[in-house]
Amino acid sequence: MQDVIQKIIATESEARLTVEAARAEADHILSDAQKKGHDVVERARQEALIEAGRIVGAAVETAEREKQYRLTEAAIQIESHIQLEPADRERAIEGVVRCVVCKQP
Repeated sequence: MQDVIQKIIATESEARLTVEAARAEADHILSDAQKKGHDVVERARQEALIEAGRIVGAAVETAEREKQYRLTEAAIQIESHIQLEPADRERAIEGVVRCVVCKQP
């Protein structure tokens, strides 16, 4: 009988060690998964920031081209409506451009 009791105690000890090892392995797997998940999120965030930067850069370039186009069109309109001496016309155009670009009177 004592032999059976010792085997039961030994089996319980082995089972306890197996459960503890399984828990430790599960904790390790969970920790690894959380780290990998964090890495994936961080990588995606960095990629999103880079893409947002590209989009903003493209929008700025488009806005700059539009501004230049409008300034050119405004200069053409002014030149076609106002008959001034070349020097006066140039000063007037420069004044308009300065007003538009710098928002100064």
